[in-house]
Amino acid sequence: MLSQETVDLFDTINFAALRHRHQRRKGDDSSYIIHPLGVAKILHSEGGVNDLKVLQAAVLHDTVEDTNTTLEELKQTFGEEVARIVSEVTDNKSLSADARKRHQVEHAKDISHEGKLVKLADKIYNLRDLLQVPPKGWDSKRIQGYFVWAKAVISQLKGTNEALEKIANGLWETTFTFEGEKYPTIPRDVNLDQFLEDYYTLMSKK
Repeated sequence: MLSQETVDLFDTINFAALRHRHQRRKGDDSSYIIHPLGVAKILHSEGGVNDLKVLQAAVLHDTVEDTNTTLEELKQTFGEEVARIVSEVTDNKSLSADARKRHQVEHAKDISHEGKLVKLADKIYNLRDLLQVPPKGWDSKRIQGYFVWAKAVISQLKGTNEALEKIANGLWETTFTFEGEKYPTIPRDVNLDQFLEDYYTLMSKK
């Protein structure tokens, strides 16, 4: 006999899968639902997070931002707490790409512990994915720019989850291969603040 929490999580997965069913990942064109499920798996398997509401929010974290799902719908279907967590990690699409990036850095420290957990796992998933299959059209500088930006966001999440933060810190020491050359994920011997500003400028043109 399945527990009610397991049934609730299955219902959440089914909801997210239906909402994301027409979307593909930019890197390898895989089904988008792999991403939110992967974020939830990181939280549970690597971060030791067992809070059902956090895991549900992880599965649903892109539904409002990337589908026609509303926060009110999430509230009515999954409850106020899940909807609140999702709202904290949802970008305002009315802002420009660079403004959304800046906003994440500026406000990451102000969201709830639950929201920080989802954001931290989401960044880890995206960074790992970027190391394996960068989206078409990205170059080495944009990849590094994303890493520098993600590090700036994660620096605002200190004290959220020791295991996940250790994983993230390890990613700053890795390298990636682009067009046959190896690059550090975080550029060496450069002004990282200026590098981040250059990344924002690049995103403002997207």
